[in-house]
Amino acid sequence: MAGLIGIGLTGVLGHQSALNTTGNNITNANTPGYSRQEVVFETQPGRQSGAGTIGSGVNINDIRRIANDFVTEQLRSDTSLFNEQDVLNGELGRLDNLLGGESTGLNNALNNFFASLQSAAEDPAALPQRQLVLSEAQAVVNRFQSLNSAFVQQRESVNSQMGANTSDVNALLSSIAELNMAISETPGIAQGKMPNELLDKRDEKLRELSELISIRVVPADGAQVNVQMGNGQSLVVGGEASTLATRRSAEDPNAMEFTLNTGGRVRVITEQVVGGKLGGLRQFAAGPLNAAFDELGRIAVALSDQVNHQHQIGMDLENDLGGLFFTDVNTRSAQINRVTPNANNASPKDGVVAVEITDSSVLAAGSYTLKIGDNQNFELVDRANGKTVRQGSLPATLPAELSMPGFNVRIESGSFSPGDSFLVRPTRSAATDMALQVEREEDLAFASPIRAGADEGNTGNGAISQGTMLDVRNPLTNVPLSEFNQRGALSPPLMVRFINETEYEILDASDPTKPKDLDPAVSGQTFQPGISNKLFSEDPRDENYRGFQFTLNGNPQANDSFLIDYNTDGISDNRNVGLLGGLATANTMNGGNQSFTEAYGGLVETVGVSTRQSQLDLDAGQALLEQTSNQRESISGVNLDEEAGRLIQYQAAYNASAKVMSVAQDLFNTLLSTFR
Repeated sequence: MAGLIGIGLTGVLGHQSALNTTGNNITNANTPGYSRQEVVFETQPGRQSGAGTIGSGVNINDIRRIANDFVTEQLRSDTSLFNEQDVLNGELGRLDNLLGGESTGLNNALNNFFASLQSAAEDPAALPQRQLVLSEAQAVVNRFQSLNSAFVQQRESVNSQMGANTSDVNALLSSIAELNMAISETPGIAQGKMPNELLDKRDEKLRELSELISIRVVPADGAQVNVQMGNGQSLVVGGEASTLATRRSAEDPNAMEFTLNTGGRVRVITEQVVGGKLGGLRQFAAGPLNAAFDELGRIAVALSDQVNHQHQIGMDLENDLGGLFFTDVNTRSAQINRVTPNANNASPKDGVVAVEITDSSVLAAGSYTLKIGDNQNFELVDRANGKTVRQGSLPATLPAELSMPGFNVRIESGSFSPGDSFLVRPTRSAATDMALQVEREEDLAFASPIRAGADEGNTGNGAISQGTMLDVRNPLTNVPLSEFNQRGALSPPLMVRFINETEYEILDASDPTKPKDLDPAVSGQTFQPGISNKLFSEDPRDENYRGFQFTLNGNPQANDSFLIDYNTDGISDNRNVGLLGGLATANTMNGGNQSFTEAYGGLVETVGVSTRQSQLDLDAGQALLEQTSNQRESISGVNLDEEAGRLIQYQAAYNASAKVMSVAQDLFNTLLSTFR
């Protein structure tokens, strides 16, 4: 009887545990990270008898946690991918809306500015039209600066998010390390009795960590896990957690770098931070946002440089040559600000490096690193692809100059030690530095400072053009040309006089009644009837280069003459304002293949394409995550219908086991009654 009672008792106790486990599953059906549990029954050892082995009841071997390690790992991987794309897509969308918006983008401001110039060409002397040009020019400056400020705000927002997410990473790493210790110290762990609730909590912390950064989880002794970054860098080892931190980059104080403190040793691991929200933020800051800064600056440099050049070769209402329209792209402060010394450079940190813009038409957006090696060797590395574009050795006596398309890097003075580096960004600060320099309507140089006319006594039908200005300074030396060293005058005025029908000479016409030879003399020049003949060289290295060009046509006769002089009081002349307005569609960028609006359109398109691709990646990542989540739920999730069925099953077994005990009791009582 005692055996039958014991058998029933094991059944009651066992199925009571099964009922408790099933009830626990039901109540935790909506608990994040909870894995369904089930009781594993096993038969107790039987007793030998003459009739064979008689069973002695049931025993609970384990309460098993239903989980698939492969699916759990895949869930972490898909979670990391989705959150990376989610953050990246959000930041790209914000940038895309900023650049493409009618009220926030640059297109409207550029179009209005050039439209005001074209309108002013209709009446170049009208002050209201000139005031409109100044207003629209200031609007362009404001838009450049506003866009740049918005980029800065987004960069600081990204930096702040990095800092906040880093704090969350550290909290999770500490929790995982603590759970490792709690799990390994659980009684019965050596016999394989796992603390299911603690394992669930740890897996959920690992999943939350994968939302922030891509990780690898490696099993360790004592049911612990070690957590690593993708490259194997340890984040958690047993009960020890490393500390992730952000700080201002030594290379670029506006950027953030990641450091990892492991056992008191601090290492920079910025390049290893991939996946999750931190990976998405870092990818955006280092890629699209940096590219937008540089491209906006490139457009600002090109616009300032081209408009300045055209304006400086014009004439204002007071007969003066035009001055700067926008800020000079090569101010001393601008050249110095294009280079950032690394904060870790060796003392005395007095090396001076500057960047001069030489040709905005071929200038590309991008950044470079100037590295100083042993024996004063140096190399200039393109940060976009890591390739060395210039290398050599510093001369014994500075300065040294590295020529690049559109700009020069000047290593000017100071001391340079092996390991020193400098961040070179030719266009980065241009949008911030841009400002309107013209203050008065009268100072707008809408006229051309040169004009020409035929002598009234000419007998041929030769005709001379009104001339085209090339420059007022020598482009090679940046020295003012002598022809324009006298304010409001051409020094000297010139006379083109024909010796015969096919030859002419160019004379000094300071006194038109007594022209004299130039020094050096320009005589015996060949004229070809029937075609357009250029009078001067357009090569600055040629002594016949004068900063302007005229053409002769027709059939001049001997002694015919043409006078070239300063365009004094030519305030109704609209030649230069027409050229200024024509810059709207002129291909003045990218080697003569791109206009300002096309360059900006390219920036908008690039960001837009990246945003659309990111959205596709996000959709794909979301689909993968949903698929993996559903797979995990099918394995580890609680199905309430299934659990309800188990309740009925275990309840019936419990009742049956209790009935066994009741039968045993009745038999025992019957047996006792036979002895009364």
